[in-house]
Amino acid sequence: MSARPDRTRATPSGAPRPRDPRRVADPSQRGGVPWPLGLPALVTVAFLLLPLAGLLVRAPWRSLGRLLVESQVVDALRLSLICASAATVLSLLFGVPLAWVLARATFRGRGLLRAAVTLPLVLPPVVGGVALLLAFGRRGIVGQYLDSWFGITLPFSTVGVVIAETFVAMPFLIVTVEGAFRTADRGYEEAAATLGASRLTVFRRVTLPLIGPSLVAGSVLCWARALGEFGATITFAGNFPGRTQTMPIAVYLALESDPEAAIALSLVLLAVSIAVLVGLRDRWLNTGTAA
Repeated sequence: MSARPDRTRATPSGAPRPRDPRRVADPSQRGGVPWPLGLPALVTVAFLLLPLAGLLVRAPWRSLGRLLVESQVVDALRLSLICASAATVLSLLFGVPLAWVLARATFRGRGLLRAAVTLPLVLPPVVGGVALLLAFGRRGIVGQYLDSWFGITLPFSTVGVVIAETFVAMPFLIVTVEGAFRTADRGYEEAAATLGASRLTVFRRVTLPLIGPSLVAGSVLCWARALGEFGATITFAGNFPGRTQTMPIAVYLALESDPEAAIALSLVLLAVSIAVLVGLRDRWLNTGTAA
């Protein structure tokens, strides 16, 4: 039996040279994908992309321009953009302070409060619309006083659309920003405080810039969720063209009478969704990588 040859390289001095650890095979860097994982992954990709492919294939490209310039479509798009932007502004004004309280303050019932705040994330939108009616309707626990004291009626109005979209979209902003507040380096805040800055100045000049990327990401996700809201909006605000009929509602109604118009409107919302993903892809959606 011949001896097994020694594959260890020798240095010029004759001493054996250790193997380069970078040449050791790393299972995580192998290019092959085991079929028990690759096959379900391929099925999942097909399941997620085939509906979008069907939308693109069946799109009325020749008449797309004509369908998108119709007055009802333009009104629905304009209303959707205005209401989604207003809902995002309200979410920033009220959601960011709440996110700070949930992340930094210590009090009893904080976990329960966090669960209640994030409940709209899992609550069916139609149920959210019913809850808004019971709270802010003319006979609601708050709406009855708004109506009798100030003459303010929120349901079935443009303001009602903004309220419904804010209700369902604000938790996305709160969850994102709260996580940023938790992980932000407090050393900079402490250094600013020792230099004499007030707490409000520290929050405005130090804390907010620290969480800037997460704040932008949460705002964009909030805006996109508000733009696509359907269930709570149609339940609480109804369907009145030019006043409460947003793009998702217009898509649903057009699907029954004019499928080509429904596809055209769906393409607009798809384009907006793709634009959101493209805008967030580098800094805010790359999880598991170094900043």
